[in-house]
Amino acid sequence: MTSSRTTVVAAALALCWGVSAHAQSAAIKIGEINSYKAQPAFLEPYKKGMTLAVDEVNAAGGVLGKKLQLVIRDDNGNPGDAVRAAEELVSREKVDVLAGAYLSHVGLALADFAKQRKFFFLAGEPLTDKIVWQNGNRYTYRLRPSTYMQVSMLVPEAAALKKKRWALVYPNYEYGQSAAATFKQQLKAAQPDVEFVAEQAPPLGKVDAGSVVQALADAQPDAIFNVLFAADLSRLVREGNTRGLFKGREVVSLLTGEPEYLDPLKNEAPNGWIVTGYPWYGIRTPEHKAFQTAYQRKFKENPRLGSVVGYSTIRSLAEGLKKAGSTDAEALVAAFQGLQVPTPFGTITYRAEDHQSTMGGYVGRTRNQGGKGVMVDYRYVDGAAVLPSAEEVKKLRPAD
Repeated sequence: MTSSRTTVVAAALALCWGVSAHAQSAAIKIGEINSYKAQPAFLEPYKKGMTLAVDEVNAAGGVLGKKLQLVIRDDNGNPGDAVRAAEELVSREKVDVLAGAYLSHVGLALADFAKQRKFFFLAGEPLTDKIVWQNGNRYTYRLRPSTYMQVSMLVPEAAALKKKRWALVYPNYEYGQSAAATFKQQLKAAQPDVEFVAEQAPPLGKVDAGSVVQALADAQPDAIFNVLFAADLSRLVREGNTRGLFKGREVVSLLTGEPEYLDPLKNEAPNGWIVTGYPWYGIRTPEHKAFQTAYQRKFKENPRLGSVVGYSTIRSLAEGLKKAGSTDAEALVAAFQGLQVPTPFGTITYRAEDHQSTMGGYVGRTRNQGGKGVMVDYRYVDGAAVLPSAEEVKKLRPAD
């Protein structure tokens, strides 16, 4: 009886172990956390970009002999929700890596979670400089060009305007505050006589466009630096057009050239703004054409910048896993140092000194063309050209 029971128990344990081992070996699970409900304009294309990359990687045999599997959670644009989702993904879903984040304060919360849990996290989208510098940690890498990088792409253009009186408008949270501070610092260094005559910092998603536009107009600036995006940008543009705020004034604007934010403006799209963005319709490099063709074929629509970021996030993880030869967090940390990844924007490198990738961005001007906003006179700026040196990073980032 005892022998029989032992045999049955052993067989059951063996069966459970076999099922468990099979489940563990079936896929590499990527726990992805993002603000899908709060920021759909960017994150719906982002999710499609991820899906395309996962399908391509799996069709080519996967990574380390396993398929990639996305396990997605929504953070509701809230840092607390993001951390709870991360804990659930790590503890219950047993994901192998974490990725994602869109809003800067959410990204910082997830980076801190990665540090505390010693779990690898690739931040795809959050632009905050703190995620790789002041709050940087061993277990967090970041893909997209940061606030500092994108402002640095725009400042030479702003300085060349030779406008003395500048007004600023930005969302009142980490990303907007950082963008404004960096712009003022860099423009003052390039043009010492510049004056900043007004600042408007409305809450994210709650801009009172009438009062903001009136305050900017009352300051009588020569030029405006804008950091608002999504619905806030649309409200600013509509009210600014109505009140003539932009007439005869230069505008330098972060993110406005991204199709996610330029397309919704339709016939209200401004002419001549200097912007960072993504002119997908005019990029002729072989790697971008291949990505664009595959994306259009799969989804029957044109790519957005979110599509590129989502796609490149998965491609980065795939290359990192291959190099590490493991899903172990320490192995991934080491593998990402100097990791080179082919993306639709060309090959990028993850820097060892601050865990920032060298993905760049496009700078150009907006044009209202047939009732639709496009970018013209654009050029690609390599991210490596607008990043501080390793020596400078030592002063900005704590030692791992």
